[in-house]
Amino acid sequence: MKRIIFYLSICLLCPSILAAQHSINGSVSDAETGEPLIGATVIAIGEEGLGTTTDFNGNFELYIPENVELIEISYTGYKTMAIPKDAPSFNVALASGEVLEEVIVIGYGNVKREDLTGSIQTVGPETFNKGAITGPQELLTGKVAGVSITTNGDPGGGSTIRIRGESSLRASNDPLIVVDGVPVQGGELSGSRNILNHINPNDIESMTVLKDASASAIYGNRAAGGVIVITTKKGKSDAKLKVGYNGNVSFGQTSKRIEVLDAATY
Repeated sequence: MKRIIFYLSICLLCPSILAAQHSINGSVSDAETGEPLIGATVIAIGEEGLGTTTDFNGNFELYIPENVELIEISYTGYKTMAIPKDAPSFNVALASGEVLEEVIVIGYGNVKREDLTGSIQTVGPETFNKGAITGPQELLTGKVAGVSITTNGDPGGGSTIRIRGESSLRASNDPLIVVDGVPVQGGELSGSRNILNHINPNDIESMTVLKDASASAIYGNRAAGGVIVITTKKGKSDAKLKVGYNGNVSFGQTSKRIEVLDAATY
């Protein structure tokens, strides 16, 4: 008797359950080739967890409640479409999405700052040292913690740059200089005692200091003394013409003159 009552209850409830749902049948295909898309996702917007996927022929069937108004159809590499439930047809042709160009990342040129784990500090034009700058190293003096820059007093002399102090007794402690992604040899160059004198300070857009091993490891053992990445200014095709002028005027006056013998008196 209990079984008969249970089956009768099921039979009475089934029509009300089916009446509260709406059946949707359709197919999903490629807009260009017309080939069916296998495994495309069809979900009911507003009902979490209610959805289905297309079969081998690109067909699908979905039962949705009456309160659902939109059906979302998506597939990897294609644009997502939203269709109202009262649409005349659910045979959807998805168009391909945007194709991204291949990107080659060299060093830290295109890595987002939030993705980096090493000790990196960048100095830009807003924080560069102002005044009469004779070399790029003077732009960085006193701007980065742990970086010591000592400029030689002789004319045209180079600078001693140390990142977090001396690290070697017999090998070079000079940092590796990388200009626009190109590593430049350290030490002195022929005809110049300062490697940075070959770069115009006004052409520098930013200077980035890589301090620890995880940040500088990409450059190998040459980066044992740290790395200074120099990025120069570049033109842009969609930018307007800009003309800049940078000048410096100074006056000198002897504070105390010492009387000495002239040539005849001597």
